[in-house]
Amino acid sequence: MAVVPLTEILSAAFDERYGVPAINVVNDLTLEAVLAAAVEKSSPLIVQTSVKTVRTIGSDVLYAMWTSMTAGIEVPVTLHLDHCPEREVITECLRQGWNSVLFDASRLPVAENMRQTVEVVAEARGFGAAVEGEIESITGVEDGIGSDSAAEQQDLAVALDFLRTTRVDVFAPAIGNAHGSYKKAPVLDAQRVSDLVAAYPVPIALHGGSGLSDEQFRDLISRGCAKVNISTALKETFMKSNLAFLTAAAERQKWDPPSLFRSVREDVIDLAGSLMTLFGSAGRAG
Repeated sequence: MAVVPLTEILSAAFDERYGVPAINVVNDLTLEAVLAAAVEKSSPLIVQTSVKTVRTIGSDVLYAMWTSMTAGIEVPVTLHLDHCPEREVITECLRQGWNSVLFDASRLPVAENMRQTVEVVAEARGFGAAVEGEIESITGVEDGIGSDSAAEQQDLAVALDFLRTTRVDVFAPAIGNAHGSYKKAPVLDAQRVSDLVAAYPVPIALHGGSGLSDEQFRDLISRGCAKVNISTALKETFMKSNLAFLTAAAERQKWDPPSLFRSVREDVIDLAGSLMTLFGSAGRAG
């Protein structure tokens, strides 16, 4: 088990119709906590890093944290670079050892997006890594990438041409989902997932997962959303947990950083574990 290719994790999830949490981590504590949750729940896990996190921590330090924390781990895990429009960052992370990348060229014309995605797929294959692709921006800004403008859907024929030409391993369609916190309950085009999978059986990545209902998650996973992205929920849990602990510490005038770290770690483990149970990946690592 241990660190495995993204395709190995998603192949089983797609075939058996369960979802694997793809959780964006922000530092060493959140990385260790989501890995601990995966071990506790006997679940596969996709750890995601944003371009912002890569730049903040440094790809070398971040990858050293990854290799240290996954040494001897007994569940299948993989390291994925999320929403990256910059080819040089993709190359940097592939060289360090990331197992998978999302080349986000969704703001380019489809033809140019496709041309460059073909190049990224070829580059990634040289490192034994996988590629996630998309032709439509997911509404919302995340870590400085994206737009608040509503995403425009391409015709099914355009999406299929992209898939057949690029041969990406995972596809992220726009289905009415959005990054960040939903201001109202989203209306999702779940049928689009079914149509894509029926025409071209590739694992689908569900972006903007934070805030969807349990029923929406289960329905979309049953249609082929094998990779379920979670970023906002992790950030909110991490920061609110810190805030609650520090507020109580201020009231008591007792300052003990290790206690803070333990408390936040447990909250992050609880979040990740609950997602593994909900998505059906818990117990699938055996």
